[in-house]
Amino acid sequence: MSIVALAILACLIISFVVSLKLTRNHVRKPINESPEDYGLDFDLISFQSRDDISLEGWFIPAQQPKNKTIIFAHGYRGNRLEQKLPALKLAKDLTENGFHVLMFDFRSCGESSGNVASIGLYEQEDLLSAIAWVKANQPSSIGLIGFSMGASTALLAAARTPEVVGVVADSPFDELSTYLTEKFYVWTKLPSFPFTPLTLAFIRMHVGNAKKVNPKKALKKIKPRPVLFIHGNQDYSIPYENSIRLHEAYKEHSELWTVSNADHVQGYRLNREEYTRRVVQFFGNIM
Repeated sequence: MSIVALAILACLIISFVVSLKLTRNHVRKPINESPEDYGLDFDLISFQSRDDISLEGWFIPAQQPKNKTIIFAHGYRGNRLEQKLPALKLAKDLTENGFHVLMFDFRSCGESSGNVASIGLYEQEDLLSAIAWVKANQPSSIGLIGFSMGASTALLAAARTPEVVGVVADSPFDELSTYLTEKFYVWTKLPSFPFTPLTLAFIRMHVGNAKKVNPKKALKKIKPRPVLFIHGNQDYSIPYENSIRLHEAYKEHSELWTVSNADHVQGYRLNREEYTRRVVQFFGNIM
């Protein structure tokens, strides 16, 4: 076999292995905290996704209930703790302001079942099932707050149900196929050429077409419900320009809070009081 043929074969094998690691064979992050650690009451909940994946989570009631529920949507290959925030601290802040909080693990993450992470394509079904759980078990006004992939997934889910009154999208991508083409090396640590197109081709074989994950297009079906975009202007993982483009496409019904000197999903950690104030005000005005 020639050197060129060996090089091509090596690139194919590497790209295939990386595609499996990104979609199937990842190590799950443990659930190593509890609402109890933050002095919060909670119920363990379990529900089925729309395609029969078992999903696990917590329902954390408001300290002074106002019949309003905010569902959290975590990032890619994370879990309900979203430790970059951390999510339980934000949940405590929201329950203190009268909001119930539902936190759960997307498929193949945390304690939920499943073995495929699809970067928003199938996770929409999980989030829609969480919305259905609230409707059935805690009837209330429903808002979504998502982080990174979860932010984009929240926009996609909101476009598919009128039950969601508004969305806070913290550090979303605007179009998955475009984002992956431009920034895939951030995830793979490999040179863009030839590995990005090869790995994306294998990912499409595993989970489907990334072009179906298009939050920017979904905004048309969310209209006129409001969206608050939050993004750090030093975000290396998902560039700030993604939220700028989303905001520009939905300017009449959205706000954009730019968090200065913040990297990916760092707005709450760096500006807890301001972040909480903005989120509480946003949901308080519409729920």
